[in-house]
Amino acid sequence: MRSIGEMARDSGLSVSALRFYDGAGVLVPAWVDPVSGYRWYGPEQLAESRLLARLRRAGMPFADIRLVLAGWPGADTDLVHKLLQAHLRRLERGLSDARDEFSTIRALLACRENPMTSLRTTTVRSAVSAPELAAALDAVRFAAGADPELPMLDGVLFDIEGDQLRVVATDRYRMAVAQAAATGHDGPRVQAIVPSPLADAMRALLSDDASVQLTVEGDRVALETGDRQAAGQCLDHDFPDYRRLVRVPAGRRALVDVPALREMVETGPVRASEVREQDGVPADLSVLKVTADGVVTVCEDGDDDQDHIAVNREFLLQALAAGARDQLILEVGAPTAPLAIRRTDTEDAFSLLMPVRLEN
Repeated sequence: MRSIGEMARDSGLSVSALRFYDGAGVLVPAWVDPVSGYRWYGPEQLAESRLLARLRRAGMPFADIRLVLAGWPGADTDLVHKLLQAHLRRLERGLSDARDEFSTIRALLACRENPMTSLRTTTVRSAVSAPELAAALDAVRFAAGADPELPMLDGVLFDIEGDQLRVVATDRYRMAVAQAAATGHDGPRVQAIVPSPLADAMRALLSDDASVQLTVEGDRVALETGDRQAAGQCLDHDFPDYRRLVRVPAGRRALVDVPALREMVETGPVRASEVREQDGVPADLSVLKVTADGVVTVCEDGDDDQDHIAVNREFLLQALAAGARDQLILEVGAPTAPLAIRRTDTEDAFSLLMPVRLEN
């Protein structure tokens, strides 16, 4: 007999998923202790649970999974074969439809004019406050991507417009935005994607209260302070329009004590995500609840209210650290909307974390 924890470890299903499938009558434990309520599974149920996990990873509808599991032990496997084949045909049709749509989107993309000013025809020289730029880089660096399939995200965007320098980073699953005052450029808006290693080298120069010189010339970017310089090639890509991505509906706002929340997240319940939504790797999740009076708690396993939001635990801790404040504002909307982490003194520095769908 296996406990629910052992079953989760050996089957690839999370504890919360096993409880869900028990409640749905799909994978019912062989025995439940009438006193403690602990679930125990028989040896023959391990293969069944692994099959269930595979069917879920393949995206089979829940109604079909019930029939596959019900028909699996029988001698007549015709029903199981037909259900598997029907789902495979659905997947193939979906892939064909997706290819058609992508072909149309690529054609539209090829015809679309890029309104952004070309880096190769514009030169920008701006004076930037070293402390403000250092704080801005510290606030966003954690969110920079590292996916070779998406090289345009493998750096920090410097977005220069008028007297503002915005720095932005995203890896699709989180985004961070901050800004610093810039003077000396009154031309059109210009963007440069600074590779992450160069952004780190620039940050290392920002050690005092002096003003530094930022130059974007052609496809090169340089930061100068005194007799020191960090310079290199910009990434030859276009960054996504982050201004569209940060337009999220307002949600419940809570002022949180950051050290207390960090301890709560580090020591609180953690759930294992079964969905491969973040670079194909299951993530440890923290499930948050914000009450109407602004109290934030980390939910216990089994507390599956639809208003709760599940986020990558590591990403949440990194965002809290990047906020660099003892108090921050958490803004929680719908479970499908990003979690916003904002500073109390400005609306121009914030992080967004994409929620992760729980298995049930």
